[in-house]
Amino acid sequence: MKSYKIAGGLAALSAALTVSCVPARAQTVSAPVVVRKANPAPKQSTKGEWVRVQVIHADAYSIVVFEPGNERAIHTFTISPDLRDKMQSIVDRGGYQYGDKVKILHQPGQTVALKISGKPSKPS
Repeated sequence: MKSYKIAGGLAALSAALTVSCVPARAQTVSAPVVVRKANPAPKQSTKGEWVRVQVIHADAYSIVVFEPGNERAIHTFTISPDLRDKMQSIVDRGGYQYGDKVKILHQPGQTVALKISGKPSKPS
């Protein structure tokens, strides 16, 4: 019985060695993959967009506002250097008070106020 087990094991070993000695086949070459150039990103508007908001707090360097339809949507805009002198003069006269309605021009995705339109209320 032992000789059959050894002979069977040798046969399997012999078959494994025979298969492993077969030379590897060359890989077939397929056509190259052509990659298209991506579409260019759409141009951002250089004009910016206006947003209608109400003032929470304003000073010469920043303005904190909320959207009238959603008081939980609070935004903080920094004042651009071009607008800072005008904003300082408004602050000197009393500035924007809580609840004043203003429109702010800004670039989409940025928080820099380029222009502010709206009449500040009279200081109390």
